[in-house]
Amino acid sequence: MLRPLHDYVVLEKVKEEEKTQSGIILTQKAKDEPSHGVVVAVGPGRTEDGNLVKINLNEGQRVIYKKYSGTEVKVDGKEYLLIKAEDILAVIE
Repeated sequence: MLRPLHDYVVLEKVKEEEKTQSGIILTQKAKDEPSHGVVVAVGPGRTEDGNLVKINLNEGQRVIYKKYSGTEVKVDGKEYLLIKAEDILAVIE
């Protein structure tokens, strides 16, 4: 398992299937990468003026992040996205 450092967050990308009204599943194009995922692990936070500023995210939350940000890594056969907390735009509730 990955344990992020500083203000990094580990995400698992959510791949959504699109269905037509007749039930046909449309495949997703490579250029239409999903921009949301599930938080797998959260780093301790960043240091600012000597104080630790914690990240306001929890494991299991669904989030929306900036496209084309982060670093894709593969650990034990699973793909993850390692991203800075500031690149996460919103939490899906």
